[in-house]
Amino acid sequence: MPFGFLRAMVEMSSATTLEAGKAQPEKLPKIRPKLGRDDWVMRAFILVIGLYLVITLALPLYAMLSKSFNTYAFDLSRYELQMDKGTGWGKTLSVQTLNEISGKYQAKDLKTSSDGRLSVVSMIEGFSFRSKTQYRLRNAQAGGAFLIGSERKIDTDWHEFTSNEFRRVVLKPVQSTGFDNFVQYFSNPSLFNSIFNSLFIAIVTTFITITLAFTFAYALARSRMRFKGLFKTIAMAPILVPSLLPGIALVYLFGNQGILKDLMGDQSIYGPIGIIAGSVFFTFPHAMIIIQTSLSISDARLYEASDVLGASKPKTFFTVTLPGARYGLISAGFVVFNLVITDFGLPKVIGGQFNVLAVDIYKQVIGQQNFEMGAVVSVVLLIPALLAFSVDRLVQKKQVALLSTRSVPYEPKPNRRFDTIMFSYAALVGAMIVGTLAICQYAALIKFWPYDLSLSLTNYDFDLMDGGGWGSFSNSIKLGFLVAIIGTVVVFLGAYMVEKAQGFSIGRGIFQFLAMLPMAIPGMVLGLAYIFFFNNPANPFNFIYGTLGIMVICTVTHFYTVSHLTALTALKQMDKEFESVSASLKQPVYKLFSRVTVPVCLPAILDISIYLFVNAMTTVSALIFLYSPDTTLASVAMLNMDDAGDIAPAAAMGMMIFYVNSLARLLHHFASKGLYAKTQAWRKR
Repeated sequence: MPFGFLRAMVEMSSATTLEAGKAQPEKLPKIRPKLGRDDWVMRAFILVIGLYLVITLALPLYAMLSKSFNTYAFDLSRYELQMDKGTGWGKTLSVQTLNEISGKYQAKDLKTSSDGRLSVVSMIEGFSFRSKTQYRLRNAQAGGAFLIGSERKIDTDWHEFTSNEFRRVVLKPVQSTGFDNFVQYFSNPSLFNSIFNSLFIAIVTTFITITLAFTFAYALARSRMRFKGLFKTIAMAPILVPSLLPGIALVYLFGNQGILKDLMGDQSIYGPIGIIAGSVFFTFPHAMIIIQTSLSISDARLYEASDVLGASKPKTFFTVTLPGARYGLISAGFVVFNLVITDFGLPKVIGGQFNVLAVDIYKQVIGQQNFEMGAVVSVVLLIPALLAFSVDRLVQKKQVALLSTRSVPYEPKPNRRFDTIMFSYAALVGAMIVGTLAICQYAALIKFWPYDLSLSLTNYDFDLMDGGGWGSFSNSIKLGFLVAIIGTVVVFLGAYMVEKAQGFSIGRGIFQFLAMLPMAIPGMVLGLAYIFFFNNPANPFNFIYGTLGIMVICTVTHFYTVSHLTALTALKQMDKEFESVSASLKQPVYKLFSRVTVPVCLPAILDISIYLFVNAMTTVSALIFLYSPDTTLASVAMLNMDDAGDIAPAAAMGMMIFYVNSLARLLHHFASKGLYAKTQAWRKR
């Protein structure tokens, strides 16, 4: 067939196609599938759990933010006063006039907190409660208020008092909104310096921890040294203890009566040195596990190419190993930074006069009852935590896959010299971790350090110590079980509904945002926010304040994000065809969930439960503002005993927490192993 004929046929065909395209009608509107019962059920669950996060996270944070802008001051012009010295009621004077006459107060002295009180008699020169002078006081305008005992007077009537009665009359401050609290905070050098102190501690600790953790993870992933499993188990031990415990260990090692105090020279362990050393201890396993994961995902072909090209070991390390692990290093760095800058327990125990933001919140709320300034410090602390979290999420989005279907898993080759060096390093780190825990256990068994070193169980008689006794320990176990059970159910259901629901993109997006937010919220900030929100009598949920219930809710919310991500990771491994097949067989969603999803995701469910249990046993910062005399926890009891000078009993309580968490981990291991064999046999096919 001639080429010209073929070309003509193609052109005619193209022209016909274009004309047909022009003649086509406009696109029909997209037909949305009709929602079934299961779809509505899943959306309802998303809304319910989303509402839970709004009530337990978003609204308390809003209440705290609002509180930081509330300022209080005494407006003396709101009141009028008359005195009768036996010659009848004298001239009506405003309290402001009395203040001007006495000259006792300046404008800055009239600023106070919401619970502030100002006695009227302090402004009256020569006042004596034994005099026969009579007094009359009233609110000169609406909005004024004063207290007679616990009775609040807000009317504008005159109220008469004897001198003895008048001494108990106090004025109430007037609320306004503005930035005065922030101005006051940043104009106070001691408070403002806490920002630099916190950033300094967090940055230095992050650098040291990442360096140590990377070397340890490198030894586990890239060497053929012996006892890797043992070293990894030891490295994870700091997760099982409260952050206070390394501080107590450092006191016994390098404190004023410490075993190794001479090694400190002219330096003191009470301050930045102690905070950094303790922070490295309790953040080490968090960084190590992240970095080890990034190092374990390596393509052996890159290293083979490096060897073929004759690259030296250092060049291979800097051009292949480090770039491959960079996202893990960055993520680990931000995790460590967040943990350190938001930690309260360790700086409280060993910080001395070195102020940090988390301790400042505690001092403002507990020490001075200045809730507004506590809210201001919380907002300041929230900024670097949110910034670190946001940058970390941004970096993770840019991460690319390092393994493809053609990748070859990297297997380290035996190298006697290198393996010996890595073994020595891992042994040194392991010895330091074990030694820290051992000194705490030893101190807990000593009668009276350092004068009577005989062994005794006296320090375990917690009922004789300030802090809560054995009841605190049982409360912590009860809290751990409740958080593990309730939290696992709430988190896994929420993750399942978000991952498997069809459509509803806006609702799922909002839910995902709320689920990720707790990771960026420091525990101290969340605990203080709960005071402002749940302690309000107008709040319908006020009845849970001061109970174990609010502590369970706070703990579940505080550790929601990691649990949610764990559940999502497990659920994403399941093909969406399961839902399609279930729908085609007309099976309700709850049958698919109970018979397929839960058994398949059982390992992840157990991981979530043990994660929540361990953190409930060790957390201090989130619950320090929420416990009552009946709901004291073991970690809080440690803090109280340390404040009272009972350091050895505090160490004993910390070791009890460690043993319970170790036992829980052990039970989790055997339970996972048994359930894995029964429910995960399909993975081995």
